[in-house]
Amino acid sequence: MTHSGRSGYRRLAAPAVMFTAHRLKRRIEARFGDRGLTRVAAEVARSVAQVADATEASRARVRRATWYARAAGAVVILIGLVALAAALRDAIGNGPDNSFDWLPLVESTIQNIVFGGLAVLFVWALPQRLERQRLLSELYRLRSLAHVIDMHQLTKDPERAHPTYTPTDESVDIELTADELHHYLAYCSELLSLVAKTAALCAEDTSDSVVLDTISTLERLTVDLSNKIWQKISLLPV
Repeated sequence: MTHSGRSGYRRLAAPAVMFTAHRLKRRIEARFGDRGLTRVAAEVARSVAQVADATEASRARVRRATWYARAAGAVVILIGLVALAAALRDAIGNGPDNSFDWLPLVESTIQNIVFGGLAVLFVWALPQRLERQRLLSELYRLRSLAHVIDMHQLTKDPERAHPTYTPTDESVDIELTADELHHYLAYCSELLSLVAKTAALCAEDTSDSVVLDTISTLERLTVDLSNKIWQKISLLPV
Protein backbone atom coordinates (compact mmCIF):
# COMPACT_ATOMS: atom_id res chain seq x y z
CA MET A 1 0.00 0.00 0.00
CA THR A 2 1.14 3.54 -0.62
CA HIS A 3 1.63 6.06 2.15
CA SER A 4 0.17 9.56 1.90
CA GLY A 5 1.85 11.53 4.68
CA ARG A 6 -0.15 12.09 7.82
CA SER A 7 -3.27 10.82 6.09
CA GLY A 8 -2.02 7.25 6.40
CA TYR A 9 -2.49 4.44 3.90
CA ARG A 10 -5.29 5.25 1.49
CA ARG A 11 -4.67 3.28 -1.69
CA LEU A 12 -4.19 -0.38 -2.42
CA ALA A 13 -0.87 -0.58 -4.25
CA ALA A 14 -0.38 -3.18 -6.97
CA PRO A 15 3.30 -3.90 -6.04
CA ALA A 16 2.25 -4.86 -2.50
CA VAL A 17 -0.47 -7.19 -3.79
CA MET A 18 1.95 -8.65 -6.33
CA PHE A 19 4.62 -9.25 -3.67
CA THR A 20 2.09 -11.03 -1.45
CA ALA A 21 0.86 -13.17 -4.36
CA HIS A 22 4.37 -14.30 -5.32
CA ARG A 23 5.25 -15.00 -1.68
CA LEU A 24 2.09 -17.10 -1.26
CA LYS A 25 2.96 -19.03 -4.41
CA ARG A 26 6.43 -19.80 -3.00
CA ARG A 27 4.91 -20.88 0.34
CA ILE A 28 2.52 -23.28 -1.39
CA GLU A 29 5.27 -24.64 -3.62
CA ALA A 30 7.58 -25.18 -0.64
CA ARG A 31 4.94 -27.29 1.12
CA PHE A 32 3.14 -29.04 -1.73
CA GLY A 33 5.57 -28.93 -4.65
CA ASP A 34 4.16 -28.70 -8.16
CA ARG A 35 0.58 -29.55 -7.27
CA GLY A 36 -2.39 -27.96 -8.97
CA LEU A 37 -2.77 -25.42 -6.17
CA THR A 38 0.76 -24.16 -6.85
CA ARG A 39 -0.16 -23.56 -10.48
CA VAL A 40 -3.34 -21.76 -9.41
CA ALA A 41 -1.25 -19.53 -7.14
CA ALA A 42 1.00 -18.75 -10.10
CA GLU A 43 -2.08 -17.81 -12.14
CA VAL A 44 -3.25 -15.49 -9.35
CA ALA A 45 0.16 -13.79 -9.36
CA ARG A 46 -0.02 -13.40 -13.15
CA SER A 47 -3.51 -11.91 -12.82
CA VAL A 48 -2.24 -9.31 -10.36
CA ALA A 49 0.54 -8.35 -12.77
CA GLN A 50 -1.86 -8.16 -15.72
CA VAL A 51 -4.31 -5.95 -13.82
CA ALA A 52 -1.48 -3.70 -12.63
CA ASP A 53 0.02 -3.33 -16.13
CA ALA A 54 -3.38 -2.78 -17.74
CA THR A 55 -4.35 -0.20 -15.13
CA GLU A 56 -1.14 1.75 -15.63
CA ALA A 57 -1.54 1.76 -19.41
CA SER A 58 -5.24 2.56 -19.08
CA ARG A 59 -4.62 5.78 -17.14
CA ALA A 60 -2.75 7.32 -20.07
CA ARG A 61 -5.24 5.93 -22.57
CA VAL A 62 -8.25 7.29 -20.69
CA ARG A 63 -6.59 10.70 -20.32
CA ARG A 64 -6.05 10.87 -24.09
CA ALA A 65 -9.54 9.60 -24.87
CA THR A 66 -11.07 12.08 -22.41
CA TRP A 67 -9.19 14.96 -24.01
CA TYR A 68 -10.33 13.93 -27.50
CA ALA A 69 -13.90 13.42 -26.29
CA ARG A 70 -14.03 16.84 -24.68
CA ALA A 71 -12.55 18.44 -27.77
CA ALA A 72 -15.13 16.67 -29.93
CA GLY A 73 -17.87 17.74 -27.55
CA ALA A 74 -16.68 21.34 -27.71
CA VAL A 75 -16.76 21.18 -31.52
CA VAL A 76 -20.33 19.83 -31.44
CA ILE A 77 -21.38 22.63 -29.08
CA LEU A 78 -19.67 25.25 -31.24
CA ILE A 79 -21.31 23.95 -34.40
CA GLY A 80 -24.66 23.89 -32.65
CA LEU A 81 -24.28 27.46 -31.42
CA VAL A 82 -23.24 28.70 -34.86
CA ALA A 83 -26.18 26.90 -36.50
CA LEU A 84 -28.57 28.25 -33.87
CA ALA A 85 -27.28 31.81 -34.28
CA ALA A 86 -27.61 31.57 -38.07
CA ALA A 87 -31.14 30.20 -37.77
CA LEU A 88 -32.18 32.94 -35.36
CA ARG A 89 -30.69 35.65 -37.55
CA ASP A 90 -32.50 34.29 -40.59
CA ALA A 91 -35.73 33.93 -38.63
CA ILE A 92 -35.58 37.47 -37.30
CA GLY A 93 -34.80 38.90 -40.72
CA ASN A 94 -37.13 36.75 -42.81
CA GLY A 95 -39.43 35.14 -40.26
CA PRO A 96 -43.23 35.03 -40.46
CA ASP A 97 -45.37 37.85 -39.11
CA ASN A 98 -47.92 35.59 -37.43
CA SER A 99 -46.75 34.42 -33.99
CA PHE A 100 -48.30 30.99 -34.48
CA ASP A 101 -46.08 30.41 -37.49
CA TRP A 102 -43.08 30.59 -35.17
CA LEU A 103 -44.06 27.36 -33.39
CA PRO A 104 -42.46 24.96 -35.92
CA LEU A 105 -39.25 26.99 -35.77
CA VAL A 106 -39.19 26.96 -31.96
CA GLU A 107 -39.93 23.23 -31.91
CA SER A 108 -37.15 22.52 -34.40
CA THR A 109 -34.72 24.64 -32.36
CA ILE A 110 -35.55 22.79 -29.15
CA GLN A 111 -35.08 19.44 -30.89
CA ASN A 112 -31.71 20.49 -32.22
CA ILE A 113 -30.60 21.61 -28.76
CA VAL A 114 -31.74 18.31 -27.21
CA PHE A 115 -30.08 16.15 -29.87
CA GLY A 116 -26.93 18.23 -29.67
CA GLY A 117 -26.85 17.81 -25.90
CA LEU A 118 -27.30 14.05 -26.23
CA ALA A 119 -24.46 13.92 -28.76
CA VAL A 120 -22.19 15.80 -26.35
CA LEU A 121 -23.11 13.49 -23.46
CA PHE A 122 -22.47 10.43 -25.63
CA VAL A 123 -19.05 11.66 -26.72
CA TRP A 124 -18.00 12.68 -23.21
CA ALA A 125 -19.11 9.36 -21.70
CA LEU A 126 -17.39 7.25 -24.39
CA PRO A 127 -14.01 6.90 -22.59
CA GLN A 128 -15.73 5.69 -19.42
CA ARG A 129 -17.75 3.11 -21.34
CA LEU A 130 -14.64 1.80 -23.10
CA GLU A 131 -12.82 1.53 -19.78
CA ARG A 132 -15.85 -0.21 -18.26
CA GLN A 133 -15.63 -2.98 -20.86
CA ARG A 134 -11.95 -3.58 -20.10
CA LEU A 135 -12.49 -3.68 -16.34
CA LEU A 136 -15.51 -5.97 -16.60
CA SER A 137 -13.49 -8.37 -18.74
CA GLU A 138 -10.78 -8.47 -16.04
CA LEU A 139 -13.37 -8.97 -13.29
CA TYR A 140 -15.13 -11.82 -15.11
CA ARG A 141 -11.76 -13.55 -15.46
CA LEU A 142 -11.10 -13.10 -11.74
CA ARG A 143 -14.52 -14.51 -10.91
CA SER A 144 -13.69 -17.63 -12.93
CA LEU A 145 -10.38 -17.88 -11.07
CA ALA A 146 -12.23 -17.76 -7.73
CA HIS A 147 -14.35 -20.71 -8.82
CA VAL A 148 -11.22 -22.60 -9.91
CA ILE A 149 -9.78 -22.13 -6.41
CA ASP A 150 -13.04 -23.34 -4.92
CA MET A 151 -12.89 -26.47 -7.11
CA HIS A 152 -9.46 -27.29 -5.69
CA GLN A 153 -10.77 -27.37 -2.12
CA LEU A 154 -14.08 -29.03 -3.00
CA THR A 155 -12.92 -32.63 -2.41
CA LYS A 156 -10.82 -31.75 0.64
CA ASP A 157 -13.27 -33.14 3.18
CA PRO A 158 -12.12 -32.72 6.81
CA GLU A 159 -13.89 -35.97 7.68
CA ARG A 160 -11.09 -37.84 5.90
CA ALA A 161 -8.62 -36.70 8.55
CA HIS A 162 -10.52 -38.43 11.36
CA PRO A 163 -9.33 -41.89 12.43
CA THR A 164 -12.85 -43.30 12.14
CA TYR A 165 -13.27 -42.30 8.50
CA THR A 166 -14.09 -45.20 6.18
CA PRO A 167 -13.63 -44.52 2.45
CA THR A 168 -15.87 -45.94 -0.26
CA ASP A 169 -14.97 -47.15 -3.73
CA GLU A 170 -15.84 -43.70 -5.07
CA SER A 171 -13.88 -41.71 -2.47
CA VAL A 172 -11.18 -39.42 -3.84
CA ASP A 173 -7.76 -40.11 -2.36
CA ILE A 174 -6.45 -36.69 -1.34
CA GLU A 175 -3.18 -38.04 0.19
CA LEU A 176 -3.01 -35.30 2.82
CA THR A 177 -2.52 -35.52 6.56
CA ALA A 178 -4.68 -33.44 8.89
CA ASP A 179 -1.90 -30.87 9.21
CA GLU A 180 -1.36 -30.72 5.44
CA LEU A 181 -5.10 -30.46 4.87
CA HIS A 182 -5.23 -27.52 7.28
CA HIS A 183 -2.49 -25.72 5.35
CA TYR A 184 -4.06 -26.59 1.99
CA LEU A 185 -7.43 -25.15 2.94
CA ALA A 186 -5.85 -22.08 4.53
CA TYR A 187 -3.88 -21.45 1.33
CA CYS A 188 -7.14 -21.66 -0.67
CA SER A 189 -8.64 -19.02 1.61
CA GLU A 190 -5.59 -16.77 1.13
CA LEU A 191 -5.81 -17.18 -2.64
CA LEU A 192 -9.47 -16.14 -2.57
CA SER A 193 -8.52 -13.08 -0.55
CA LEU A 194 -5.87 -12.18 -3.14
CA VAL A 195 -8.45 -12.53 -5.92
CA ALA A 196 -10.63 -10.02 -4.05
CA LYS A 197 -7.65 -7.67 -3.58
CA THR A 198 -6.85 -7.91 -7.28
CA ALA A 199 -10.44 -6.99 -8.08
CA ALA A 200 -10.15 -4.05 -5.69
CA LEU A 201 -7.19 -2.77 -7.73
CA CYS A 202 -9.66 -2.24 -10.58
CA ALA A 203 -11.59 0.21 -8.40
CA GLU A 204 -8.65 2.47 -7.60
CA ASP A 205 -9.17 4.79 -10.59
CA THR A 206 -12.84 4.43 -11.43
CA SER A 207 -16.17 5.65 -10.10
CA ASP A 208 -18.24 3.64 -12.60
CA SER A 209 -21.20 2.21 -10.68
CA VAL A 210 -21.41 -0.92 -12.86
CA VAL A 211 -17.75 -1.72 -12.24
CA LEU A 212 -18.01 -1.02 -8.51
CA ASP A 213 -21.11 -3.22 -8.20
CA THR A 214 -19.33 -6.05 -10.02
CA ILE A 215 -16.34 -5.72 -7.70
CA SER A 216 -18.63 -5.81 -4.65
CA THR A 217 -20.32 -8.95 -5.99
CA LEU A 218 -16.94 -10.61 -6.55
CA GLU A 219 -15.78 -9.65 -3.05
CA ARG A 220 -18.93 -11.16 -1.53
CA LEU A 221 -18.34 -14.33 -3.55
CA THR A 222 -14.77 -14.73 -2.28
CA VAL A 223 -15.84 -14.04 1.31
CA ASP A 224 -18.62 -16.64 1.11
CA LEU A 225 -16.27 -19.23 -0.38
CA SER A 226 -13.62 -18.46 2.21
CA ASN A 227 -16.11 -18.80 5.06
CA LYS A 228 -17.03 -22.28 3.83
CA ILE A 229 -13.35 -23.20 3.76
CA TRP A 230 -12.86 -22.05 7.35
CA GLN A 231 -15.87 -24.10 8.38
CA LYS A 232 -14.00 -27.11 7.01
CA ILE A 233 -10.85 -26.10 8.88
CA SER A 234 -12.80 -25.86 12.13
CA LEU A 235 -13.88 -29.49 11.68
CA LEU A 236 -10.32 -30.83 11.39
CA PRO A 237 -9.04 -32.88 14.32
CA VAL A 238 -6.71 -30.97 16.62
